[in-house]
Amino acid sequence: MTKYVIKRLLIAIPTFFGITILVYFLSSLAPGSPLEMLMADPMATKEDMEALRAQMGLDQPVIIQYLRWLQNLFQGNLGTSYRTNLPVMGMVLERLGPTLILTIASTVLSVLIAVPLGIVSAYKPYSPWDYISSGLSFIGASTPTFFTGLVFIYVFAVKVGILPMGGMYDSGIETLGSMVRHLILPCLTLTVFNVGSILRQTRGSMMEVFSEDYIRTARAKGLMELRVIIVHGLRNALIPVVTVLSTMIPFLFGGAVVAEQVFSWPGLGSLMVQSINSRDYPTIMGITVVIAAAVLLGNIITDIIYSILDPKIRESR
Repeated sequence: MTKYVIKRLLIAIPTFFGITILVYFLSSLAPGSPLEMLMADPMATKEDMEALRAQMGLDQPVIIQYLRWLQNLFQGNLGTSYRTNLPVMGMVLERLGPTLILTIASTVLSVLIAVPLGIVSAYKPYSPWDYISSGLSFIGASTPTFFTGLVFIYVFAVKVGILPMGGMYDSGIETLGSMVRHLILPCLTLTVFNVGSILRQTRGSMMEVFSEDYIRTARAKGLMELRVIIVHGLRNALIPVVTVLSTMIPFLFGGAVVAEQVFSWPGLGSLMVQSINSRDYPTIMGITVVIAAAVLLGNIITDIIYSILDPKIRESR
């Protein structure tokens, strides 16, 4: 197992640096400059602009800027924000917690809803229940996240008035109960989008497993149907489901960007939008580092789960 994990880590390292190179160079090609945001004073002269450009190191070629940023990264320094003049590390860590709370909560809720629905749909295929659950999952997966969020705000916050419209806490009340109330709507928004993919994959995998000989053998032995479904069926159907969950990690962060904007949730997504609008390159790269590391770590954990569910996968790699 140790050798297997090390091999996956060695593959993840060049992937990580490839992502940082791509994002850094694409950011530099974007129209506009952080100087335009910082030097909003109409009295600023061209000499002032050039002095600030040299001070920030923006007069150097992009490759030199990237290598300087990479050197600081190896020293554990993500730089200083152009927009706030605060250390990027502190800003990212402050926003990381809310994003993890939102993404983990929505992932867990999505699995708890989609996997049982997928099992029932596979157990009774082409039944009214199957058509209803599949139809609802398609609608959820095809509806834009921002639209779902706005509908939830209109229904539950404006019309019914039982949930807050946005934010993470009530004003002056930073308690767990207050956070949970504010978490419900953004969590449900991401969950509606995620359930469809997990449900469809679970249904397809379970239908394939139900047609296998060992399932018929287990039933012929007189085992309880629930035991046949859970012990003999679900475990063998989990690998494709885990695959879907691993591929959803980038989309979870992407969906979080939209949900955090709609619900004013103070996470990495809203910080990313602010940083892009102000061309705050150090903060953009800091967020990229965190998201890239989370995605690659998620893929490594997925590979480990593969090897646990099916040892033949570990032996073949």
